[in-house]
Parts: sequence; C-alpha cells; structure tokens
Amino acid sequence: MESSQENNISRNNLDELLIPHMSESNYNYDSPIPTSRLERLLRERELRRFIRSSHSNEELRESNGELDTFGNGNEFYLSGGDKGDRDDDFFEQISTSKSMNDVSERPDDRVPKQHLLVVANRLPVSAVRRGKDSWALEISVGGLVSALLGINEFEARWIGWAGVNVPDEVGQRSLTKALAEKRCIPVFLDEETVHQYYNGYCNNILWPLFHYLGLPQEDRLATTRSFQSQFAAYKKANQMFADVVNEHYKEGDVVWCHDYHLMFLPKCLKEYNNKMKVGWFLHTPFPSSEIHRTLPSRSELLKSVLAADLVGFHTYDYARHFVSACTRILGLEGTPDGVEDQGKLTRVAAFPIGIDSDRFIQALELPQVKDHIKELRDRFSGRMVMLGVDRLDMIKGIPQKILAFEKFLEENPIWRDKVVLVQIAVPTRTDVPEYQKLSCQVHEIVGRINGRFGSLTTVPIHHLDRSLDFHALCALYAVTDVALVTSLRDGMNLVSYEFVACQASKKGVLILSEFAGAAQSLGAGAILVNPWNVTEVAASIGYALTMPADEREKRHRHNFMHVTTHTSQEWAETFVSELKDTIVEAQLRTRQIPPLLPKREAIECFLQSNNRLLILGFNGTLTEPVDTQGRRIDQFKEMELKLHPDLKEPLKKLCDDPKTTTIVLSGSNRRVLDENFGEYKMWLAAEHGMFLRLTREGWMTTMPENLNMDWVDSVKHVFEYFTERTPRSHFELRETSLVWNYKYADVEFGKLQAKDMLQHLLTGPISNASVDVVQGGRSVEVRAVGVTKGAAIDRILGEIVHHNDVKAPIDYVLCIGHFLPKDEDIYTFFEPELPSGPTPTPRAKMVKSVNRTASTNLSSGISGLASLCHKPPISYRTSEKRASNNANGNWWSRMRNRMTMHEGSSVLDLKGDNYFSCAVGRKRSSARYLLGSSADVVSLFKELADCQP
Repeated sequence: MESSQENNISRNNLDELLIPHMSESNYNYDSPIPTSRLERLLRERELRRFIRSSHSNEELRESNGELDTFGNGNEFYLSGGDKGDRDDDFFEQISTSKSMNDVSERPDDRVPKQHLLVVANRLPVSAVRRGKDSWALEISVGGLVSALLGINEFEARWIGWAGVNVPDEVGQRSLTKALAEKRCIPVFLDEETVHQYYNGYCNNILWPLFHYLGLPQEDRLATTRSFQSQFAAYKKANQMFADVVNEHYKEGDVVWCHDYHLMFLPKCLKEYNNKMKVGWFLHTPFPSSEIHRTLPSRSELLKSVLAADLVGFHTYDYARHFVSACTRILGLEGTPDGVEDQGKLTRVAAFPIGIDSDRFIQALELPQVKDHIKELRDRFSGRMVMLGVDRLDMIKGIPQKILAFEKFLEENPIWRDKVVLVQIAVPTRTDVPEYQKLSCQVHEIVGRINGRFGSLTTVPIHHLDRSLDFHALCALYAVTDVALVTSLRDGMNLVSYEFVACQASKKGVLILSEFAGAAQSLGAGAILVNPWNVTEVAASIGYALTMPADEREKRHRHNFMHVTTHTSQEWAETFVSELKDTIVEAQLRTRQIPPLLPKREAIECFLQSNNRLLILGFNGTLTEPVDTQGRRIDQFKEMELKLHPDLKEPLKKLCDDPKTTTIVLSGSNRRVLDENFGEYKMWLAAEHGMFLRLTREGWMTTMPENLNMDWVDSVKHVFEYFTERTPRSHFELRETSLVWNYKYADVEFGKLQAKDMLQHLLTGPISNASVDVVQGGRSVEVRAVGVTKGAAIDRILGEIVHHNDVKAPIDYVLCIGHFLPKDEDIYTFFEPELPSGPTPTPRAKMVKSVNRTASTNLSSGISGLASLCHKPPISYRTSEKRASNNANGNWWSRMRNRMTMHEGSSVLDLKGDNYFSCAVGRKRSSARYLLGSSADVVSLFKELADCQP
C-alpha cells in the first residue's frame, strides 16, 4: 500500500535523491540542469525508475485477471497483432483489467499532475443504451490503457468515439456524464460519418494500403463511389475530434493522438493552438514511399502528420519509410532526427510497444489458470503442442501457416501422431465478402488436412473460430511447445510477447514472421521465417520441435528479458518523455528563429524616409508560384524562372518612385534578369553581383581582371559526368560559377551522387584552386573565392552613387531574399557595429578615377576582391545628423566626392530601426525578420505601392 509520505515526495526532492544514485553511471549528472538531449532523457528515465521503486503497484494488480464492476470478465478480445486492426475495439491488447476508475482514486501528490489527453478512434469503454437517459458501460481495456496507468506524473483522460450513434441531446448529455466517471470524453459521430470515415476511408483505403494490400478500384469501394467523398468524411471526423480536444484542452496539457484514423488531427490541433504539445503514434506498419505515393491524398496526410511535434512508430523501418515518403513526395529534408520543413523540425522515432508482462506471469499462479493447464496437458498428453493465435484477417497468414504445417506432416510421417496445431482464429468483419471468402478457404484447408492425417480419436489441427478468455489463453500459452506467428504484414503482433511471458517453465520456441514488427525486437531469440516460403516454414517447424533443451533455454532467456523490460508502461513513459524533450528542443530552436516581418512598422518607416533602398533576391522571392501538390513534376516550367505576375504592377510603381532605388541581386545569369526586369527602372546585379547594370544602360563587370578561372573546364567535365549518371539533374554554366542541381532527381540517389561529386572535386579539379564550394538544399555550386552577395553590395552601392543615381544619403533599407547561408552576409552588412570601447575611427577613404563603360572593371587584382570578403563590420554614420535639407545636401556632396567604389557603406545614414532584412521561406536565417513565401512578398509590395502618391 502506498504511504502518504511516499506520495508527497516533490519533484525537487526526487532530483536531490536521484543525483547521488545517477552519478554512479557513466553519464555526467553533476550539473543540476541537463545540457544535452541524451542527458535529459537518461535523467528522466532514472527518475521514472525511482518513482516506480518508491511506489507499490500491488493495488493495481491485486485483481489480476478479473474485469471490474462492468461484469465483462468471461470474454476477452485477443490482441492478435497490431493495435490498428480495423476492428471496432481500438484498445485490443491483453493487459491490465483494472478499472480505469482506479486512476482517479489515486491519492493526490503535492505537485499537480499534468493532464494527458489520449485521443483515439475508440474509447476503451463501449456504451449500450438501456433507456432514454440510462447507459450500461462495458470496459474493453487494452495495452494502451495499461501503459498509461503506469505513468505517475500524468493524469490521463480519453477522447474518442463510444461506438454508438446518439442523435438526441438527452442521450448525449447522459452518456457524457456516465463516461466522465471513467475519465472518458465522447466524440459523437453520426451514422453517415462513421460509414464513410471509419468503414470507408479508414478500413477500405488506409488500412489495406498500410498493410501493402493496395488500393481498391474506385468502382469497387464499399461505401461510396469516390475517394474524394470518403476523404471529405475523414477530414470532417478528424475536425470533430479536434473540436472536442479544443473544448477540454487547458494550457500545458499534452495531447497524444493515435493511429491512422486520426492522421489529420495534428494539423487541426496546431491550427487551433500552435503551442499545443502534440504527439502522434501509428500502431500499424507505414508502407514504403512507393506504396504510399499511390494514395490520392498522400501529400495532405503527410503534411497533417508533420504538424505534430513527435511522430512515433513501432519499428525503425516504419519510421524510415515515413521520412522517405516526406522527402520523396513532399520534397522536404530528412534528417537523423526527423523531417525538417523550412526550419520546423518534426521529430520521428521508433517506440516499440510492449505488454504488461507481470500480468501474464502472475496469472500462471492463479488457481483457475492452473486448472486449465492441467486439463490441457491431459487433453494433449503424449503430443507436442503448436499454437497460432490470430484474428481471421488477410494479413495474418493463417492459410500459409496451415499449408506449411501440412507440408511438415507430409515430409515427416513420424510426427503425425506426436504433434497437434491449435489455431485460434478470432472472427472479424464477418459481413465483408473478402473475410467470408478467407474463412471458407481456411475451413477447407483444415478439413482437408484433418481428413488426410487424422484418425477416429485424434486430428492434427484444432481450429477455433472464436476468442478465449484471459485465463484459458494463459493456460494455452503455458502448455505450448512451439508458437507459430506467420503474419504477412503486422504492425507489431504482441501474441509473440504474450507467449514468451507465459513460458518461464516450459521455455517454448517462437517461430516468427520477419514481416511482423515484433521480429525487430524478438528476432534474436526466435526463428525468423518468410511466411510465403511454405517449405522454409515447414523446415523451421521440424527444427523447433527437435531443438536441444539448452538452445531453447538460451533463446527463451533472451526474449524473456526483452519482454519483461520493454513493457507497455515503459513504452508510454518513453514516448511522453521524448515528447516533452522534443518540445524543449523546439523552444530552444524557436528562440533562434527571427520573428515575422512587422509589415505595418516597415511601411510606416518607408513612408517617413527620404531615400529608400530595396535589395531583392529573385528565385524564391519574386518568382511566380509553382504547383506544390505532391512531388513537383513540371521540371522545365519550374526551371524557367518568371517574375510573379502579381508583382509586375506594384514593382513598377516602386521603381518609378524617385525616392526609391531598387536592386535585384541574384545568382542567376544576365539573360534571366534581362528577360524579367528589362522594362523596369532598377539596378540588376547578376551572378551574385559580379555583373551590374542600370536597366537603361549596358552591363559592366565587377570581376577582377586577373581572376583565375582555369578550374572551370575541369569542374565542367565533372558536372557533365554526374548529370549523365543522375536522371533529372542538370547543371548551369555561368561566367563566374557552375551550379549542379538535383532538385528533381530521386532524393536519396541525388544525395549520394552529390556526396560522391564533392569528394571527387575536393581531391581533384579544385584541390588547389581559389574557389568556394557552396551546397544548397539540392544543389552544388562552385564559385570563385569571395563571390558572395554581402561582398558585392558594398561595390554595388559605390557604383550607384558614382552614377549619380542616389541624390541623398540612404535612410531606409529593405532587404528581402531567399538566399543560401553563404550569401546571408548581405543581411549583416547593414547591421550596426556594436560599441566596444572608444568610437571607431572612420576608415580611410581613397579617391580613384574610374572609367565606367559597359565593360569596365571596377577593381583590380585578386587581393582586392579577397580583402573585401574580410572587411570589418559596417558602422553607421550616427555622428552626422541631418539638420536641414541644405545642410544634408552639402554633406552629401562632400561625401560623394571623397568616397570610392568599395566604400558603398558610406552612403548610409541609417538608423537601426529603419533597416528591415527578411528571409523568405527560410526560418534559420541571419535576417532580422521572416516572410513565409513569395505570396507574402506580393502582399507587402502591394501595400507599399498603394501608399505611393
């Protein structure tokens, strides 16, 4: 029994108690605040173990094997595999049968418990209406319920459908009140929604697809004639779940969404409250990207799941498939931690679920279980017992299992009277023709084998089309010599775990399909088989039946250790702990992310300024939008950069303003900029500022005269080679750089090719060349050393002033672009130098005569270019104020005569709050502010243009 003193230990007390204990480990816990992810998670794990050791769980387990006051103790629904099976009962695993009311009866700790909102398609309680306002509730607890009962630091509440249609308000109020006593919150779905959402989209589309059964043809859908109507119902149902969550959510609550029924839910919740802590876990397999991409709504579902903070799967393979689908279908960046979308990281990880192993171990000591064991031993005396426990489902491989057993009996006549196969096949969806056909097929095979190898007194196969109660099942597990799990595709399959937990004395052998998720965990101790290979399975049966005792014991010991340590409670605690840590890391990243551009403030400063400078990128900033539905396939249309059509009018109005100087600074070549901006009055800077012109004049180059470009040909040959061997990649030869782009190629293959290319370049053509290699999201660029937008802007400003295009000092700068990290030095160019000691001495200014023609070089020598790349930060001219227009004009005239082309910063008379740098669509940036997309750029420019007189 838990003492009040133990229950009143605070979290701080626990930390103090844990520090000496944890210091014995190999990890450094000297600091009271963990500094790394691993350290935080290890500390959390030790804390959980300490709590469990300090609190007795006897009370939760003393009614082991008996269901509570609902009186549903004789019939129990077999787990039979992954918890996402399409049966009505979501919580289907064999687990603790303690009433959920026990959660609310625990003594309160001094520290208030955080709320955990568990959202699943079905509640762990089924409701049966007895009258107008009377309900009978039947508990249907499973592994998820047991798992969350073990989390002491959270108070769990359950949100889901109660499995019954309640159209009237009186019934809804009475059912809500009845369920509230069990800490359950109902979602009321009407029959039509359930029909199309649950029976339709979930069971006829998602479930088969996730289990590699493929999509049905549209004219064969069981509920409607179109995917669209079912998907609409799916989204509607998910929004109904979200509405209930939002109604009961309180700040700080953790929301844990479960399974493929609710893939749209994370997005709905985040749209309601972006700060909500949301986790999502899939209890079925997640298919490879090639399978998932056949789904018409593939992109919407992936994006919706990515709205969660943490996405969990049973195995690493499923997690890898999900990340691969996001990269291949959505074109996002996969990282070791998950999926990154413009700086927002969704963590993806594997969390193998377990069972409440203590319940099965302790059940073997119950008198009724011992009686069952004695009966079974007498019944099968002299014969070795093989066992299969499955739902009668297409993915469970029951026909393959029985055919393999037949093959074994054919090849081993000596075993025909010495072995028996007990197959428990729990009926499911008996009204569906495919399941009826499967049932007939299984019965036909069983009848043929029993007729062929049976006798008047014995048959080789005992086939049961029903479920067993918990005690009978534990007894059957205990007397089994070989368990046979031949799933064709299974999320986990916890029957294998339950079998191992009940084999402490007999130490039976587990034959396990390699296509079950449990193979990742129990594969070392089990015999792994391909269920489609009947000959292999038959041979494995013979090996298992004749396995030496010492090998059986070693295999069992390995699996038993895993099952008893990786329990369902440990699974739930680990997921919640990882979710909390993911939130902490996200908050740390968010602090480093610039805020959104304050448009109103930027526009007001723009109107109050006398001389404005607009510096604009092109690609991703001013370009027209492309089709982003799924994987981009119109490669040539996207490669042809075009100015956003909605920007033409506002951009022309801004360029015609005499107080505004506009510069388009791009990595594109001169031809692209001429085609898009030739009609505007602005400055064009091509190839990162190496070529410059005012649109009404010719191009001039800022490239050093003796710049060494001998490396171009050798790099070009390398790029040509990798373009040939990488389908859908291309390269662009510019005058000062070469760019290889694999944006449209297969993501994984493109990354491998880029890695190979970089190794080849760095050890060969450019090993001794003065070049920089710049890696983009899906590109590799080789350019001359020091060619960056930040290095170019100083020279560009100087040329603009000498051109007499700027008549007054610049007092407002708006810099917007979707630049590579290497080119983001343009943002810091305009940032003020932080004061450190005496006022910095103005840099010496040299006067140079410059011959400016269409082909004039504005600098000479590589050393001159290199020195620009290492220039000190720019100091604003804050000491010289504009007293009046006349004084300002005199100052400007003197400064313009004294400055050089490489002192463009001297034209700035800029206050810190008159500078707005914005990164477009890139959250991790050196810019002050963010703009989400080119659509936001269009909106901003329209407002700026509308403010013009």
